[in-house]
Amino acid sequence: MTRVWSLLLAAAFLAQGCSHYRLGAGPAPSFETLYVEPAKNKTHIAQSQALLSTMIREAFIRDGRVSVVDSDSDADATLEVTLVTYKRVNAANREDDIGLARKFTLHLAASCTLRDNRTGKMLFDGRQIEVQREAFTDNGLGLVPFGTSNDQLQSEYNTFPLLASALSDRVTHAVLDVW
Repeated sequence: MTRVWSLLLAAAFLAQGCSHYRLGAGPAPSFETLYVEPAKNKTHIAQSQALLSTMIREAFIRDGRVSVVDSDSDADATLEVTLVTYKRVNAANREDDIGLARKFTLHLAASCTLRDNRTGKMLFDGRQIEVQREAFTDNGLGLVPFGTSNDQLQSEYNTFPLLASALSDRVTHAVLDVW
């Protein structure tokens, strides 16, 4: 019987550590409105700024903790995002020709700056955020249909929206989830 009481006492003692835990996104950000500047691009990915800018804005709108506004003069804070690195790494070769890649890991990195417009204070400056996704250049069976010499470029083109979506989610969390 004393063993049962000691287990109950130990459980009650350990449960105290969880008593202040709160489920949710943490404290509210220090601003209510946010202006997301059009993304800048220092990589070789053509026309990526518009897609990334749109996805970042949509991610903040979906989250709902801040209002996204159309100008920095109407905003409490301004977010700048610059694509700084895009690279592909060979992750797997084709079975029929080991000199050709079957799968690439695509890496996309951005530098983010968040400024409080009311005080001029930088909330963070040059924060690096990186995401990666895999792109396949064949149908998964090692078979490439006749006439698909451009499959690597097409695969990267198709994968970029996934990279941009993952990056926009990470940017949103970096800005809003202050622990």
